[in-house]
Amino acid sequence: MPSPQDMDQAHLSQLVERAFPGATFTLTKMPGGASTRQYFRLLLAGKHSGSAVAMFVPDGHAAEEIDKSGLRRRWPFLEVHDLLSERGVDVPTLHAEDPDNGWLLLEDLGDDTLAQVLTRAPEHKTALYTQAVRDLARAQAHLGALPAESIVTTRAFDEDLLRWELEHFREWGIDARGKTFAPGDAEAFDAISRRLAARIAAFPRGFTHRDYQSRNIMVRAVTPEPRFAWIDFQDALMGPRVYDLVALLNDSYQEFTPAFVAARLDDYAAEAGLSPTSRSELGREFDLVTVQRKLKDAGRFVFIDKVKGNPSFLPYVLPTVHKAVAALQRLGDEPDMVHLAQILERAQATK
Repeated sequence: MPSPQDMDQAHLSQLVERAFPGATFTLTKMPGGASTRQYFRLLLAGKHSGSAVAMFVPDGHAAEEIDKSGLRRRWPFLEVHDLLSERGVDVPTLHAEDPDNGWLLLEDLGDDTLAQVLTRAPEHKTALYTQAVRDLARAQAHLGALPAESIVTTRAFDEDLLRWELEHFREWGIDARGKTFAPGDAEAFDAISRRLAARIAAFPRGFTHRDYQSRNIMVRAVTPEPRFAWIDFQDALMGPRVYDLVALLNDSYQEFTPAFVAARLDDYAAEAGLSPTSRSELGREFDLVTVQRKLKDAGRFVFIDKVKGNPSFLPYVLPTVHKAVAALQRLGDEPDMVHLAQILERAQATK
């Protein structure tokens, strides 16, 4: 990827001039994640002071999609940004955009992700996560009816996608790690994956951030009441109500006790106004989606290492598989889930 020194900054300079006339700036590379998007902090001087964040998307046109009328539509990031902002979800302010040249200029939210704050102030964990699940329940309510033309409604966790993600785990979480299935286990894994994908795909769908976890929630304030802003929402789609809860409460980068997770599910249920019966159903849905999501994550971490040359996620592979196994154990009254746990145990034991 180009460095700030190698990158042509002419278009960025024009964008800064549009948003902050007369300002000068210096540019610093910010840490990135697993995507090709790059982020830079701009320190402003001259007629303006303060800072902003520039997001650069290589091959920006590839981030665009063609709508049914054959016209280019806005970047998914921009479409979802506007939708969330209109529905009362806190997102970074958009100062200016130049998608033709791959640049966006956004509010600088600082470096305090939820993950960072937990490391520095773990005593606030309960308050932070209680607020995060309440925010999610409120956002889901506000996003209950989406415009027919929204890009979110064109994408869904359907059976094909859910099954593909489980196959992704088989390819990268098993085969690419040098693990092997015992005789008959590969066929059984595929059959269970098909049934699990079909079951999850049948859950009622609503707005789903898709990666609502501690590295994608920015903390604006911790006290007297936590306040958050959402980021990395460009892949939002239609999915099960529990999907974002799984991303948050079975986060690969955090460890929580079963009691902590259960209490946060109670907080979510209370905010969403769920009945006791619906709360019980929520717990089973949570475990089923945990199995699917965490296996996908484990495979993805290996893929990011072997294909993208980024090994930083490898330490989370086994802990993520263990989260899936823990969910399987909670689903011990279901033969498929018992069998899947046995398949994973045998595969992980191979060298």
